[in-house]
Amino acid sequence: MGIHGLAKLIADQAPGAIKEQDIKSYFGRKIAIDASMCIYQFLIAVRQDGNLLQNEDGETTSHLMGMFYRTIRMLEYGIKPVYVFDGKPPQLKSGELEKRGERRAEAEKLLAKAQEAGEQENIDKFSKRLVKVTKQHNDECKKLLTLMGVPYIEAPCEAEASCAALVKGGKVFATATEDMDGLTFGTNVLLRHLTASEAKKLPIQEFSFNRLLQDIGLTNEQFVDLCILLGCDYCGTIKGIGPKRAIDLIKQHGSIEEILDNLDPKKHPPPEDWLFKEARRLFLAPDVVDCATVDLKWNEPSEDDLIQFMCTEKQFSEDRIRNGCKKMSKSRQGSTQGRLDSFFSVTGSLSSKRKVPDAKGSAKKKQKTGATPGKFKKGK
Repeated sequence: MGIHGLAKLIADQAPGAIKEQDIKSYFGRKIAIDASMCIYQFLIAVRQDGNLLQNEDGETTSHLMGMFYRTIRMLEYGIKPVYVFDGKPPQLKSGELEKRGERRAEAEKLLAKAQEAGEQENIDKFSKRLVKVTKQHNDECKKLLTLMGVPYIEAPCEAEASCAALVKGGKVFATATEDMDGLTFGTNVLLRHLTASEAKKLPIQEFSFNRLLQDIGLTNEQFVDLCILLGCDYCGTIKGIGPKRAIDLIKQHGSIEEILDNLDPKKHPPPEDWLFKEARRLFLAPDVVDCATVDLKWNEPSEDDLIQFMCTEKQFSEDRIRNGCKKMSKSRQGSTQGRLDSFFSVTGSLSSKRKVPDAKGSAKKKQKTGATPGKFKKGK
């Protein structure tokens, strides 16, 4: 679920914290990707005639096709992906998981009615609501990534929290996920639509956490409290407090405790036994992977083993898998150049002042005399 309405709030309150980028902008970047979110997207999007892809044995293969081809696409653009898989969900999330179970049960009832009435549009809609990433989906994707030479990490708890830790620890450039709580966990850079940008014809949205805090005028702790007020996976919200009121209250009072001291509980009752402090601790000090032990390596694909797994076991086209292996090997050769900005350190900010144009004809005159602006003199 992430954080309710956070993307829109940032767009309204701190539009300068969001940039729209082309996938080519991330050449040479290492990016931590929320694996479960990706697999869920693949199960929703990679379909034929509205149904999940399956092999002759009735095994679902949509997640493998999505993971294989979209990972190759990123590699071709010079991106170095590392997938991060969820660990055990925190106890605070049990209420949200229970609600999801209730929504699934309701979707099953609505699907049965749609099937009985022959309403294909509703059949497709409610079938997608029943999609769930299973342990088998995860295990098969881990095996595939290993054979592709792409690293993955098993987070001790929430994947987004460990993605953020990898960014803060300097192991990767950004977190790629659709859930906005990557920012609440403190990732410096968050990317949305990375794995689905081409399929959905969407630009990649890049969120800058530091710019966001600066433009909205909040500390990290205040931003976490704002996210709790908006609605997260770990606790309820104060009744009648929407995004606009939430940010005004945080700016005015600075913390949830102070807000509660100044709100009329009859008009805006908080949840009973509200666990906002526990949720705050979970965001500010989550259980994450130890970055000191993380050694990320991207290797050559194991072509023969990929053929065995994807073609012999899962019945994909051998020609297509071999072609994918060629693309991966070629991408490894092309990505050794690295990013130009990795060779330089930033010593100051760029000026936003407009350039004063040269006097008319001066460029031609300089060209004739050889006085090219910026040309180094010998020995300098």
